[in-house]
Amino acid sequence: MCGIVGCFGSNLITEEELATSLSSIIHRGRDDQGNIRKNNFILGHNRLSIMDVAGGHQPLYDRESQLYAIANGEIYNYPQWREQLQETYHFSTHSDTEIILPLYQQFSYELPRKLDGMFSFILGNEQEFLVARDRLGIKPLYYIEDSTNLIFASEIKALIPWKQEIKEFPNGYYYHSTQGLQSYYSFPEPDHFITDIDTILHKIRQGLSASIRKRLMSDVPVGVFLSGGLDSSIIAALMKQNVEHLHSFSVGFANAPDLKAARLVAEHLGTIHHEYIYSEAEVLSFLPEVIYHLESFNASLIRSAVPCYIVSRLASQYVKVILTGEGADELFAGYSYLANYNDGKILQEELIALIQGLHNLNLQRVDRMTMAHGVEGRVPFLDTDFVEMAMTIEPSLKLYQRFGIEKWLLRKAFANDLPSEVLWRDKMEFAHGCASSTFLDNYANKTISDEDFTEVRCRGEPISSKEELLYYRVFQKYFPSPHATNLVGMWNKTLH
Repeated sequence: MCGIVGCFGSNLITEEELATSLSSIIHRGRDDQGNIRKNNFILGHNRLSIMDVAGGHQPLYDRESQLYAIANGEIYNYPQWREQLQETYHFSTHSDTEIILPLYQQFSYELPRKLDGMFSFILGNEQEFLVARDRLGIKPLYYIEDSTNLIFASEIKALIPWKQEIKEFPNGYYYHSTQGLQSYYSFPEPDHFITDIDTILHKIRQGLSASIRKRLMSDVPVGVFLSGGLDSSIIAALMKQNVEHLHSFSVGFANAPDLKAARLVAEHLGTIHHEYIYSEAEVLSFLPEVIYHLESFNASLIRSAVPCYIVSRLASQYVKVILTGEGADELFAGYSYLANYNDGKILQEELIALIQGLHNLNLQRVDRMTMAHGVEGRVPFLDTDFVEMAMTIEPSLKLYQRFGIEKWLLRKAFANDLPSEVLWRDKMEFAHGCASSTFLDNYANKTISDEDFTEVRCRGEPISSKEELLYYRVFQKYFPSPHATNLVGMWNKTLH
């Protein structure tokens, strides 16, 4: 996991501007820094060393093609590609990122289709360049385009100094110097749905287990966020089958129901468990840092970002890679409002919309909060193969009414792995489970008057509640540009 900045064009940013941009995202990688400047491009990289800790310095370089590459993320199928290519290409490192250099020479702009992973990367030489982002937008990327330059960066704050319109680089897209911005991935339409429950349960277990094994690829310690909810508990249970000394992490207020459930799971699995109990004063003190790193004022996102920020800080004392449970609710209809759906086809449409919207909501939260503390977050439920398999399950089997509980298939698939008190526990969103959601809402209502809120609303500011106004005021201090406001993702749940 890293922070990247790159510029291609005829009026390149200066080395001083590159240094300023990189310094604003130094939290994404404090282990190493590198850059390269040529006639028509400049690349900079902050490195969080995960693979080939000693030898994976970036930008990576191939002397024959004169290609340079920088990347953020992990390429999980690089061992398979390396084995295929090692007789024809001389690898100089054991970094997963290096694989994109020979693959580009072989596949050109088709390269992103060949990668299994979470990534944003930039590669190029004096003649051409390619920029790409992973299929679901697990890793972030933003850009500025004007008449002379294209500037790319991992976070919005790195592009703010140029005072131009900032755009989010779309997930599942690449930008090639001869092709422009092009889509390389679209969500597949299933040609049939799996209806046999035994087959479905087998595919869920098999697919998620395989996804987790991929995500254990690391040369540094790997741990798990353990909220005590179903999703993170499943991840922990499957990890424990492969990691003997597994560190798990949980946080919350002293009265948080998640803490008790997490302890139960940790004891059941035998993890090395760590927890942190925080106070209301700490939540308020952390809030500006959370908003700065999150780059959002979305109220529901910030509620869950606060505990995510704190648990990431805790985890950073023990591990550099963490696995989390994001994505399960979108794949298996875990959100409470989805319980009102009674049509499988319409539910399927809503789930696809939720998955497609993750890039600037829950995935942004996981990326920013973990990277704020130099930790790499990985999301096994959002493995592309597993996502596509999950969306071939007969949608009516995900309806709440079918079994009288949400995510029944997921619970049933791992019925032998977890304590029944956790396996059949009612769904509780992260911020509620940590007991932090109502505190922030109540604080905003006490500290912001009706007159202040009405005045802001009358000015046309994009605010829907006093809580959101509380966050918006902090956001504007860090990101005064209207271009930053326009990039804030909002969760618009619908009910057909």
